[in-house]
Amino acid sequence: MAPKHGLFNKRIYIDAKEHLLGKLASYVAKAILQGNKVVVFNCDKINIAGSFYRNKIKYLSFLRKRCNVNPARGPFHHRAPRCIFRRTVRGMIPHKTTRGQQALRRMKAYEDIPARYTSQKTMVVPLAMRMLSLQRGRKYCDVGRLSHEVGWKYQHVVKDYEARRVEREAKRAQRLKIRHKLTREANKKVKKVVEPYNQVLRDSGYYVPALV
Repeated sequence: MAPKHGLFNKRIYIDAKEHLLGKLASYVAKAILQGNKVVVFNCDKINIAGSFYRNKIKYLSFLRKRCNVNPARGPFHHRAPRCIFRRTVRGMIPHKTTRGQQALRRMKAYEDIPARYTSQKTMVVPLAMRMLSLQRGRKYCDVGRLSHEVGWKYQHVVKDYEARRVEREAKRAQRLKIRHKLTREANKKVKKVVEPYNQVLRDSGYYVPALV
């Protein structure tokens, strides 16, 4: 049975690395319209079908579109990858209605994985992955590179943060590995000593979990 306010009880965490922009945006748009909360990571690693030169020419053409009377009225040209992805999703929902605005509030997008989300398990969208959707040999480009070429100034900041995050996660995994090893060795030493007492408890009708 589906929950009251969406198809999933928990928030959806998506790793957007090597996903196609349009296909992933359509999945996210459908999910937030159905009431789900979606968080998208690694927006700078999203792929766009077509060569980089072609996509850059298209985006530069988009940058020239403005209001002649007063350019401050829009359209507003965002350069950050998360803003490009958000605008793509916005174009797939009725964003001028209350329903569409509430749906957009249920989506968050980031160029990296923030510290508060590092322990969250992420998912992928198979139907939107480039390896499964794009024909072999077809050209593609990254949103991060496109954003950098058209004026995004924080590519080096995101790369530095991501490198430090990977290093931090590797150290954490190593500590967990050592801790699990020590726990297994301790359980082996204790198992022979406590087994007679555990057997007395089992005979008395108590459940005693096995030591791993």
